[in-house]
Parts: sequence; C-alpha cells; structure tokens
Amino acid sequence: MGAATARDAAGVRKDGDALVFSGALDRDAAATLWSQARALVGGVRRFDLNAVTEVDSAGLALLAELAAQVEGVEVVGTPAGLSELRAAYRLDDALGFGR
Repeated sequence: MGAATARDAAGVRKDGDALVFSGALDRDAAATLWSQARALVGGVRRFDLNAVTEVDSAGLALLAELAAQVEGVEVVGTPAGLSELRAAYRLDDALGFGR
C-alpha cells in the first residue's frame, strides 16, 4: 500500500440517511475524516462503502466508533480488508462487538 493518490483519496459525505465513504480508509484517512464524519452522523441509518477501495485497522476503528453512535446501522459494500478485519476483531454486520 502506497501513499494515497487522487484516485483513492478518502472522503465522506451525507446522502439522505447514508454516510457515503470513498477512497482508502486507512490511518491517514481516519485522522482526516473523524471530525467531518462525526458531524454528519446524526440521522444516519446506513454506511455506504461501495466507493471505498480498501480498509485498514484504523479505518475499521473509524467506522466502528461511528457505528456505535448509530444503533443498528446497515453497512453496504465490502471493500478490500473489511471482511478479514471484522472477523479478526469479532465485529458483527453493524460493526458492533458480537455477543
């Protein structure tokens, strides 16, 4: 994994009841997007990850922390790394800790 290019630079925007993420959700992106995503999370029911190219552990932490603020969030899309990290951290489909 190299430095982010313009093609995979991370972003987040609100579209109706969804937070729509794009680009690579990595350590740099998590630090950059945290405040912006947190300000947008009110009223959100879905996280749209269809435009996300990859997720690392910091990106997953960002998503999980935001998901903790949205009861029963629906996660749409499975970018590279997401399934493996969810399994490693034992997170359920809504990015909460499985019981």
